[in-house]
Amino acid sequence: MMTQLTRRQFLKLSLGTTIAGVASLGGGVAHALTVEPRALSLERITIRLARLPRAFDGWRIVQLSDFHHSAYTGDAEVHAAVVAANALRPELILLTGDFVSAVQSNRHADACVRLLAGLRAPAGVFGIMGNHDYWDNGALIRDTMRVYNIPMLLNDAVAIERDGARLWLAGIEDVSLGRHDLARALRSVPHDEATILLAHEPDFADEAARYPVDLQLSGHSHGGQVRLPLVGPMVLPEYGEKYPMGWYQIGNLQLYTTRGIGMIPPPLRMNCPPEVTEITLRSAQV
Repeated sequence: MMTQLTRRQFLKLSLGTTIAGVASLGGGVAHALTVEPRALSLERITIRLARLPRAFDGWRIVQLSDFHHSAYTGDAEVHAAVVAANALRPELILLTGDFVSAVQSNRHADACVRLLAGLRAPAGVFGIMGNHDYWDNGALIRDTMRVYNIPMLLNDAVAIERDGARLWLAGIEDVSLGRHDLARALRSVPHDEATILLAHEPDFADEAARYPVDLQLSGHSHGGQVRLPLVGPMVLPEYGEKYPMGWYQIGNLQLYTTRGIGMIPPPLRMNCPPEVTEITLRSAQV
């Protein structure tokens, strides 16, 4: 069944095709295929949280996401992200899903998580699942993470304690598959304590904003992978269309969406390099 394009979609597609054609003549596509997917960038952002205890003021978190270990993104790319993250010496490292692509194998799951086991942070490394992690065999990633001792927050939460104060980390299962349960994840979290939510799909922020959550960290969209001048991202996934990249404020909730590390087909990045994110938390109480 053919889907009718809106005028806006038609103009975007037409303009994008024209620009892409020009870019290909100048080697742009070759760069997008071979250079930019490996041009790992560091994004630094400071986020002030009203409820963050003074004990956590200045804490640095590294977020990594969307590795998609596969034929397109392999050991070299994941290893580079691990090295970059460790070099920042953060207090905490958070992984926001899609460790492999939809076509999974034990080889890809083990290879990705084995490298991630090399991440080091005093307060620990925590993760959640993404939609691709579930599409073939969700138990595969969960079991592999358990083997390498990386805790997963699947509709659950954990408290990080420092000098008598607490910062909560909550994580939900995948939204696009309907496995998420934020109320369950927050069941043990006091309503007056600062909470960071790991949610793979960024557009879940509209729902998360109705809960006592201070900051949501997401991936999923890859920033679009291909971002064209005057057009922006050519294709965005469901639940990654509204907040595809960067920082947002939704009511009392703040959201950061990373472009991630890996790719899905077509295996290219244009004006949208892979990202390691360093987030410095600041307390409004200081």
